[in-house]
Amino acid sequence: MRPTLPLGICLALSAAACSPSAPPAPPPLTDFTINSGAPLTPEQQAVSFEHADLHFRVDPQARRLEGDATLTFQLKAPLKRVVLDLDRNLPIDAVEVDGQRLAAAAYRNADGHLQVDLPRPLAAGATTSVRVIYHGRPHTAVKPPWDGGMVWSTTPDGQPWIATAVEGEGCDLFWPCIDHPTGRPKLVDEHVTVPAPLVAVGNGVAMGMDEKDGMRTYHWRAHDVSTYGISLNIGPYRELSGTYKSRFGDTYPMHYWYVDDDAKARALFAEFPRMLDFLEGTIGPYPFRSEKMGVVETPYKGMEHQTVNAYGNAYAKTPYGYDDLLQHELSHEWFGNQVTNADWDDMWIHEAFATYMQPLYAGAIGGEQAYFSTLMRLRTIVANHHPIVSGSPRREEDVYNDERGGPGQDIYNKGALMLHTLRNLIGDDAFYRSVRLMVYGTETPAPGNFAPRYGTTKEFIDIVDKVTGKDMHWFFNVYLYQAALPDLQVKQEGRTLHLAWSVPGNGPFPLPVEVKVGDRVVTLPMTDGRGDVELPAETTLYVVDPASKLLRQDAAMDAYRNYVEQQRKARKKGS
Repeated sequence: MRPTLPLGICLALSAAACSPSAPPAPPPLTDFTINSGAPLTPEQQAVSFEHADLHFRVDPQARRLEGDATLTFQLKAPLKRVVLDLDRNLPIDAVEVDGQRLAAAAYRNADGHLQVDLPRPLAAGATTSVRVIYHGRPHTAVKPPWDGGMVWSTTPDGQPWIATAVEGEGCDLFWPCIDHPTGRPKLVDEHVTVPAPLVAVGNGVAMGMDEKDGMRTYHWRAHDVSTYGISLNIGPYRELSGTYKSRFGDTYPMHYWYVDDDAKARALFAEFPRMLDFLEGTIGPYPFRSEKMGVVETPYKGMEHQTVNAYGNAYAKTPYGYDDLLQHELSHEWFGNQVTNADWDDMWIHEAFATYMQPLYAGAIGGEQAYFSTLMRLRTIVANHHPIVSGSPRREEDVYNDERGGPGQDIYNKGALMLHTLRNLIGDDAFYRSVRLMVYGTETPAPGNFAPRYGTTKEFIDIVDKVTGKDMHWFFNVYLYQAALPDLQVKQEGRTLHLAWSVPGNGPFPLPVEVKVGDRVVTLPMTDGRGDVELPAETTLYVVDPASKLLRQDAAMDAYRNYVEQQRKARKKGS
């Protein structure tokens, strides 16, 4: 996401002449910059991030950015140096501390850690502001959003269309930040200057637009924005807007900014209220109702940018009657933006819950067939290569990269299926009470009685224990901290059906199992991991887990996945 050709030159040219050319090769990134979420330095742990006042001047033709960021911190401990994160490929023009310009020797940025020596040591409780003025060609994304950076594109009629997508590599690709999930600023002012008549859409509330000398500067203001949720979105946008009447008795604005196709845009916009009502009814109040519920069309697939979710799904249709990518990204306003993982190792909190909202929503509007068919699609792509949670601090790419031992897509699909099993185990009331406690910090959220918060895997397990009044660690120890799925072994001896759980680590696993025998359903408590069922006759047909409540090892699913992989390799070889 992220000058020194004067932008005014572009104003004299046609839109086509100002269109970006083929993207340049991305500059090399340091290991630190390319991996978001490295451990906080002591200096970063010593500050509370109060305000980010960000000014961006974007040159679509030269694909350059001029940045001017003033960051205000309150000190939790004595401090001699402020440490920020910024891609070293963005040259720094000047640094100021509390309005005092620093000599070049007072700051350095060798590997993406921008270290700024304070003019004098400050005591705990003090407030200080660091201003960083910089410029350059920000890293260009090759395959956004999976590969992060600035996205330079054009609309169908050749006008500049620019966006940022930096979840994996982090906010330091285009502004000096604290690139860690816990580095979110309490207040963000975003000023984006672009050539007229382009529109710049940002997080939070629109504070106004000034136009002068052929340039437009848009001002947006947001609170408690997740670090990778701060975004740039620039293009010849049109806007649809409306007011949502919430089931909580209040209203808040809805907006959709798009570049083309009014009919499809209006159809997508019409989906907003139904999705909001489902999520508010299922989880609780939309977290950012004092700002907006916003979506912006982008030249890449999508991303959960707070209050202005990126959408680039080309208005695709699913058999479930809704746009699943739009619904997934909107779910992240609850899971990711309202509750944010305290460490990337807890990333399943973002993705498993947001993914599970899709079958739940499909079922809410299309019935059980839509619910279970969506779950079945997820089940076919569970990999089980590595545990969902390692139990140690991780960087973002360590989670998504299989070669690094990360769970990858299992944080989405396996995590969602685990939540399905958990809901069936503890019941809807306990499940949703637990989710609300994690998301809001209260079981009874209402507009105005909660604020964005951080969550961890341990916290959620403790919440489930508290709500159920039971020790549920055995459940999460297997599904989150082990790679292999629990294996339900079934053996028939005469008229007796023996069932036994086999789990990695050989710990306790008292997960009840239902068995349908004729027209009767028997529930085995499996207290010690075992249970027996007596059949009327040796030839009696039976079905284990007839209501598909359990995520477990499945030989047929393994065979299917192997078949799909063989077909993929054959196609690749043939090409």
